[in-house]
Amino acid sequence: MVKRFRSMPVTAMAAVLGSALMISAAPAGAKEKKDKKEEAAKGTTISVSKGFQPAVKKMMDANTAKDAAALQAALAEGQGGASTNEDRYWLAYYQLQLGILNKDQAMQAQGLDAMIDSGITPPESVAVYNFFSGNFAYGAKDYAKAVKRLEAAKAAGSTEPQLSVLLMDSYLQQGQVDQGIAMAKASIEASRAAGQRPSDELYVRPIKALQTAKRTNEMLDMMTLRMRDYGEPQVWRQTLFILLQQTGENKEIALDTLRLMRATKSMLQRPEYSEYAALATEAALPGEVVALVAEGKASKVIPTPDATFDAIAKTQGERAGDEESTLTAYAQKPTTLSNPKVAGATGDTLVSYGRYADAVPLYKAALAAGGDKELWTYRMGVAQALAGDAASAKASFAQIAGPRKRLADLWVIKLGNGAAPATGG
Repeated sequence: MVKRFRSMPVTAMAAVLGSALMISAAPAGAKEKKDKKEEAAKGTTISVSKGFQPAVKKMMDANTAKDAAALQAALAEGQGGASTNEDRYWLAYYQLQLGILNKDQAMQAQGLDAMIDSGITPPESVAVYNFFSGNFAYGAKDYAKAVKRLEAAKAAGSTEPQLSVLLMDSYLQQGQVDQGIAMAKASIEASRAAGQRPSDELYVRPIKALQTAKRTNEMLDMMTLRMRDYGEPQVWRQTLFILLQQTGENKEIALDTLRLMRATKSMLQRPEYSEYAALATEAALPGEVVALVAEGKASKVIPTPDATFDAIAKTQGERAGDEESTLTAYAQKPTTLSNPKVAGATGDTLVSYGRYADAVPLYKAALAAGGDKELWTYRMGVAQALAGDAASAKASFAQIAGPRKRLADLWVIKLGNGAAPATGG
């Protein structure tokens, strides 16, 4: 589920860093009196000592000509002539440029580190230099250094889109799961507030870390949040499959989980249809089984012909008979409405035939008669959702606080709520 996150390519870095600063190699005198506005437009100027000016001029010319050999020679020649912190800064800067020309990340990282550690990095370059230094550290699996540099880049206002993922994963790779999760959640909400879809890495990497740490509930919380932004069937299946494994012997919740899988079109493999058909058969919902098999064939998950499922559909179709035609009258009987189990079961049967709106009064009757509040409120919410009454469905799901809480949260997300559900159930 998680692909390896790749660090920033050298070519991208070169584009950002290639002309990050303007240097001053001018002699004292007239050029020091340039218009201050012109200087500000160029960026911060870091002057070199008078004796070092010829050396830095050679480096500049070689770099402008993209002549790596000449730049390397100029750097070697200038090593002994650097007498100030500013001189050494420019040696580091051109070491970085040589690393870019030679596609040598280790040399680039050394140049960046020397510039950052000099303490005279121009303010407008602090974010860029720290980001790329952190990026290289991440690629070298030096996660402690990556955190230090990336946090500095963040504090300096870096807008690099990969910063959040790199910083989050640097925390996770060090086993600092809580810091990584906090970083991921903050970045996710910031992206959503800006109207952008967060990087999927902000979800899948914490999910993997929480899975490794065996923090299953928190893992499911993050998977639930992910569904707001990544609602593809395969993503729904990943979450619901885990929930299905947690249902244990509770067949009713397992059936409810499979129904949500069906509603999100995330029943992608044959075993899901087998289990669903078995549970719906046991729950005496033949119409639901027949419709399920038909959907499986339409989606090509169940081939045509298929001896097993063809037999199931035939048996359940015969069992259903004319059941649906008798439901309307049966649902209106006082004896049906006054018995919570009978009223709720009748609501289930109506839903199984796709009569979602008709089922809602039956669930209300079950609740009024003292039936299981969570069971019938949850299933009423499902019926309302399938009937297209999103507002009523959300109100019903908001009342769920028991074992179906996470399923209710997921239904709210399916309805397009867009807000973070209160997870943790």
